[in-house]
Amino acid sequence: MNGKIRALRWWMIALVMLGAILNYLTRSTLGVAAPTVLADLHIGPKEYSWITGAFQLGVMLQPLCGYVLDSIGLKLGFALFATAWSLITMAHGLAGNWQALLGLRGALGVAEGCAHPAGMKAVSTWFPAKERGLAGGVYNIGASMGSVLAPPLVAWSILVWNWRAAFVVAGALGLAWVALWLFAYQSPDKHKALSDAERDLIASGQEAHLEDAGGRPSMLSLLTRRNFWGIALPRFLADPTWGTLSFWIPLYLTTVRHFELKQIALFAWLPFVAADIGCLFGPAVVLFLQKRGVSLINARRGAFTLGAALMTSMIFVGRVESPYVAIALLCVGGFAHQTLSVTVITMSSDLFRKNEVATVAGMAGFFANLGVLIFSLLIGGLVATVGYDPFFVALGVLDLAGAALLWTLVRDPARTPPTKPVTVPAL
Repeated sequence: MNGKIRALRWWMIALVMLGAILNYLTRSTLGVAAPTVLADLHIGPKEYSWITGAFQLGVMLQPLCGYVLDSIGLKLGFALFATAWSLITMAHGLAGNWQALLGLRGALGVAEGCAHPAGMKAVSTWFPAKERGLAGGVYNIGASMGSVLAPPLVAWSILVWNWRAAFVVAGALGLAWVALWLFAYQSPDKHKALSDAERDLIASGQEAHLEDAGGRPSMLSLLTRRNFWGIALPRFLADPTWGTLSFWIPLYLTTVRHFELKQIALFAWLPFVAADIGCLFGPAVVLFLQKRGVSLINARRGAFTLGAALMTSMIFVGRVESPYVAIALLCVGGFAHQTLSVTVITMSSDLFRKNEVATVAGMAGFFANLGVLIFSLLIGGLVATVGYDPFFVALGVLDLAGAALLWTLVRDPARTPPTKPVTVPAL
């Protein structure tokens, strides 16, 4: 094949997935280490909610990340953000109080907000329309897998060294990925290992109404489109589940279910394994519906709605006596969340032009993380008086409202007159 690599697009999305694994490993490190860190630095639940809130404030700048990626390119932009998040993660090991952690988490959030915009830009660039759902599911496995790896890796680092070493190890892994990314990634129009047949496959599978309009996207124009709000509002309602699983479940298992560190290492990763399966289940549901004549957009809405129905299992997490049944219900919740989450995230590449995808994903990510921030602050402020049960109930019903919004607001651009692109000319 004269140096060509077969199915190169799948190798590229695997590389993006590996980056997502490191992204979510580093952001999950504090959640797993929280019982040890909070005890060592004498930090209470309220201060911890501020710390997690700082991360959410930072990651809410995803629109900036998406705009940078659309402006300077995926390869350079993703490398810069990944280098920053790796160094900031390592700096966590130097923190001596909650104020230092708060500042570091805010900076980490800014750098790590690039994950979904970068993933969706890679999906829209490298894959024909019929494969975007599966490709989105594959890279989203990184979010779950990073969270799966965090409990055993962090617990091992704490038991062998201390909690500070856990952050150094996680950050060093991120820097290693940056070197791999700079060596291996290139866009389809420049990659020398891409065969002509695969290049034609990618190009022939692109929708004409989503072609790159040139220039930088206009955020103000995007905010006026109902399709943007059709994916942003469901993400606002859905993402508190992921924030709760990542930042609060280790504390919940410690304080309510009386788990020790070794038990957390054994069980806290299970919901994220279930979430991995959900990353692939959502696209499989979409494909199943499409083969039966359902349009792509309606198939995505159907998969989201199924995930929302399964999310109602979260209502019972705080009400069952057995901690292992509670973990099983959390696993169903993780599976259901990623079933619907990967579906709505992928819709940015179905509804917007290629030069808008990263920006749209970042802007929708702003609202997703705003939901996590509000929910996390409510937990920190109220859990001491009302317990965790009301929050599990809320997680069980929020996605039903998100499904209603998805069906109400989103319009299929393939069946409506195309929106005239509004761009900001390149300088």
